[in-house]
Amino acid sequence: MSDIERETMDYDVVIVGAGPAGLSAAIRLKQLDADLEVVVLEKGSEVGAHILSGAVLDTSGIDVLIPDWKAKGAPINVPVKQDNFYMLGESGKIRIPNIVMPPLMNNHHNYIVSMGNVCRWMAEQAEELGVEIFPGMACSELVYGDNDEIKGVVAGEFGINADGSHGPNYEPGMVLNGKYVFLSEGVRGSLSKEAIEKYDLAADSDVQKYGLGMKEIWEIDPAKHSEGTVTHTMGWPLQESGAGGGSFIYHLDNNQVYVGFVVHLGYKNPHTFPYMEFQRFKHHPMIADLLKGGKRIAYGARAITEGGMQSMPKLTFPGGALLGCSAGMVNVPRIKGNHNAMLSGIAAAQAANDAIKAGRAGDELTTYSYAVRGGEIGKDLSRVKNVKPLWSKYGLAASLAIGGADMWLRNLTGWSPLNLSHDKSDAEVTGLAADYPEIKYPKPDGKLSFDRLTNVAFSFTNHEESQPAHLHLKDASIPIGVNLPKYAEPAQRYCPAGVYEVVEKDGEQQFVINFQNCVHCKTCDIKDPSQNINWTVPQGGDGPNYPNM
Repeated sequence: MSDIERETMDYDVVIVGAGPAGLSAAIRLKQLDADLEVVVLEKGSEVGAHILSGAVLDTSGIDVLIPDWKAKGAPINVPVKQDNFYMLGESGKIRIPNIVMPPLMNNHHNYIVSMGNVCRWMAEQAEELGVEIFPGMACSELVYGDNDEIKGVVAGEFGINADGSHGPNYEPGMVLNGKYVFLSEGVRGSLSKEAIEKYDLAADSDVQKYGLGMKEIWEIDPAKHSEGTVTHTMGWPLQESGAGGGSFIYHLDNNQVYVGFVVHLGYKNPHTFPYMEFQRFKHHPMIADLLKGGKRIAYGARAITEGGMQSMPKLTFPGGALLGCSAGMVNVPRIKGNHNAMLSGIAAAQAANDAIKAGRAGDELTTYSYAVRGGEIGKDLSRVKNVKPLWSKYGLAASLAIGGADMWLRNLTGWSPLNLSHDKSDAEVTGLAADYPEIKYPKPDGKLSFDRLTNVAFSFTNHEESQPAHLHLKDASIPIGVNLPKYAEPAQRYCPAGVYEVVEKDGEQQFVINFQNCVHCKTCDIKDPSQNINWTVPQGGDGPNYPNM
């Protein structure tokens, strides 16, 4: 840590991130012992501002945490009434009968929700129990103790100039120390990334795999709205690029529909443009007919951890633990991770409470790891563990046929002869531009499809321009000197917010970073083939301001 003098506050547990995992941990800690001092630090301008998820919520997590959530007015009001699966061609579709899908894929008894609003409600429940929640407090550094344990974080540093100097309104931030620190930052969090590297937490796990999820909220013609209908698709338009992925269309209340598209980041063709795949998807006749006459009212994007059970790193380190998507607990076939995030928070809270009662601090919460891997989270992920590696290595057909059979077998018996692994990271599988054809994408029409900068305006993103860019290049020469000639500089395409550009100035090509557009999806940190981009937090409160994602 730097030599800057900062005020210090001490807590029993410090939680980084007010998502479903962090808030569940905070609530359970106070349920277990009302006298525990618990703080939650959130980089968004408010709780929920940076939350983006599908989302069809499996309530198994909230059922354990707050069994009377319905009576307490949780914004979980739209039960799934109809479940559809389609394989799309360019102009047609084939429905996959629900009966062939393993029971775990059934969405009945689940709810269509805005996870941003669910988290806002959870924050209210936490504060009623005495949890301190500080939004707009980005955690920029880990603080280490005398025994090399993580003992706290630095949060709330403001007023740094673009050149790194301290501006006239500079605030050094505070050190918040805890007997235990929970990192629940979501996918590829900067502090989690540091902890995983420092303590070599991924030494015994496969590489992590990721997807890029993009989502729009639409208000549609009431005559076309069908509250409670859930539709998932696979196939077109991703065949040309060779990428994997699919879509979701969820009819919530108020004539609104969530339209989302996920592209697995393990694609090889560097000319692939995930955002434009999403925009092209909306021109399929089935989707276009639904959206015609409606209007898009919000947009956002975020990365998704997809590696599954075999890619989860060690969950504990001296002084704390990784929770939820910081560790990677998404069930990819189900497109669900919020329930596991909540269950992880509950398990971490129990482990920390037991340790504190025993007079411990700063050590490893090993019982948390046992609870996750041997409990409901482990069961949920083990039933689908071969689906993602099958898809990554052998494509969609193998994933559907063999993966489907594997899910059925694991669902019925808890066992399968297959035990597949992930070999290469999403960055490593990126091929050379010369080896793959360029892909021509249709120009957005401004009605169903939109250019990136227009859509980013609907994420309500804002960054103070006078601060240093929070997107760091390890070597400034690589984008033009390496990535452009070898990979046609894919940052121009994989970013769903138009942050990265290659422009010509004074006869030379230059790499431009428009960090003000960043929606904090962290795709650049994941997919850059040279692993040259490091995503860090901007000052607190900056970034997207999602309304109902």
